[in-house]
Amino acid sequence: MSGPPGGAVTRGAGQRLARSELAKRMYHPGVSLIDRILNAIARLLQSAHGAVPGGWWAGIALAALVVLAATVILRWVGPVARRRGRAPGPLLPDRPLSARDHREEGERLAAAGDFAGAIIESLRAVALELEERGVLPPRVGRTADELAVEAGGPLPGQALGLREAARLFDEVRYGGRAGTSAGYRRLRDLDAAVSRAGTAS
Repeated sequence: MSGPPGGAVTRGAGQRLARSELAKRMYHPGVSLIDRILNAIARLLQSAHGAVPGGWWAGIALAALVVLAATVILRWVGPVARRRGRAPGPLLPDRPLSARDHREEGERLAAAGDFAGAIIESLRAVALELEERGVLPPRVGRTADELAVEAGGPLPGQALGLREAARLFDEVRYGGRAGTSAGYRRLRDLDAAVSRAGTAS
């Protein structure tokens, strides 16, 4: 059956056309992820209204406590803690041994497979070697980075090796990086080079 004369659209036909047009997908974009999350939280709080003593305000407080607890746990035992590491401290212990003693301790640790400990002891041996030979003045609290900077002046040929050794020391000592046989050998070679340079100076 044709429409009214002149192509006019009846009220009922207009309503059907409007409903058909408005039902198209272009007028109903998908709900965003944020909206879905907010709706889920709202439903959770609504359901907690009767389940949690104190109503939905108590539910909000409980949710905040859970988030806070999770943050604290991740900060201290999770990947955040592993990334953070510790701030670099003094290179030498409070009562350092001689360079020879630290060198021998490094060799003992390396033989036992503790390359992290061997790397630490080897750089301590380098630091004390430089102090014992008068290349650097003894200084309490000197860090590995400070050792590299201060020793790089009088020993320019070893400046790069000292910087790399300081970085390796910090990564092993404070960053939780595993020591390796290759890393220990680099420190041992640096120790030998510094000893020769100290003798020549």
